[in-house]
Amino acid sequence: MSVFLETVLVEEAITRIKAIAPVPGKELAPLESVSGRVLSEDIRADIDIPGFDRSVVDGYAVKSADTSGAGESVPAMLRLAGKMNMGEKAASHPGPTGTCVYVPTGGELPQGFDAVAMIEYCEPIGDLVLVKRPLANGENIVRRGEDFHAGETVLKTGCRLGPRDIGVLAAVGCNTVPVYRVPRIGILSTGNELVPVTEVPTGSRVRDINSYLCSSYVKELGCEPVLYGIVLDEREAFREALENALAGCNAVLISGGSSKDERDMTASVIQERGEVLVHGIAIAPGKPTIIGKAGGVPVIGLPGHPASAFIVLKVVVRHLLNRMSGDQSAGHVAMKYTALENIPSMKGREEYVRVLVTDHGVVPLFGKSGLLNTLVRSNGLVRVPAGSEGVEEGDLVEVIQW
Repeated sequence: MSVFLETVLVEEAITRIKAIAPVPGKELAPLESVSGRVLSEDIRADIDIPGFDRSVVDGYAVKSADTSGAGESVPAMLRLAGKMNMGEKAASHPGPTGTCVYVPTGGELPQGFDAVAMIEYCEPIGDLVLVKRPLANGENIVRRGEDFHAGETVLKTGCRLGPRDIGVLAAVGCNTVPVYRVPRIGILSTGNELVPVTEVPTGSRVRDINSYLCSSYVKELGCEPVLYGIVLDEREAFREALENALAGCNAVLISGGSSKDERDMTASVIQERGEVLVHGIAIAPGKPTIIGKAGGVPVIGLPGHPASAFIVLKVVVRHLLNRMSGDQSAGHVAMKYTALENIPSMKGREEYVRVLVTDHGVVPLFGKSGLLNTLVRSNGLVRVPAGSEGVEEGDLVEVIQW
């Protein structure tokens, strides 16, 4: 077993954690239940969408040639030949030259017409309609299949389904959706100093924060958290809790018990059932992080400090959770802002500094790793590369916002 100070770079830690992600299972789920789930197969349109030429405005279907040269002072005068109702099939014969038909937004375009004049530019007078501007062929119309053609891929495997995606699934008649199974993530909080959130801590005890922090993050990434409560810093108690989590979960997050003094127990118990792949990451905060497998299940040892644990979740563990859920999205989208203050850093480790994004740029919120106030007051992270000594005021920096 390697010693604590043999850390790996963040990129190496990410590579190793991706490699141990189990292949997610697949299942079919009802359309109404798949919000936040991840597609396991490409979805194709079963029909042309729309299935007919459709007006995108309230107005009058016209032959564009009949409106050539039309204007406010010399409008095109067209005879009103009828009205289309929503859901009504268009007439099969072309309309005669010099006529128009009223069409509501979303209504089918009558055959023989090639544009729709917005009602705002028209003036009905008896059975005549004055069109006060010229129209081009196809104006204010969505053609059949212009949205999606039958057989066209509308959503790809690995897409995490949001409201827009679910609307598309409904449009293509996908009532039963192929999705990846939701991974179950066991969460253990270790420490003799921990008490439940319902208890007022006394002496040197503190409330269990990380169970809920980790649980919320796991949910945010589309996984199912399974809380195993507080585990004492005793080898047998820890081993028993880990065995229970391994038996019922697809991965396990262990909060606490990964600092230098306590690390041997956590790492050795994992080693008993599998292997320890990482004994520390060159990241600040979050250096005392464990990545391993036990009984074939990924096991991650997080720092006990909530802020440190959260950074490791955001930077490293999310790659594991995304792979386990089948999510193939790019992940964090970093935006560039101007640093309004110097951000010093120590060479040799990748540092993630909490910042406040303002209208003028970003302000670093410095604080000790165990403090929660900078975590709550910040709205993003600035990554300072391992080889850098920091960021100077006025530099452009990439910010991962939350």
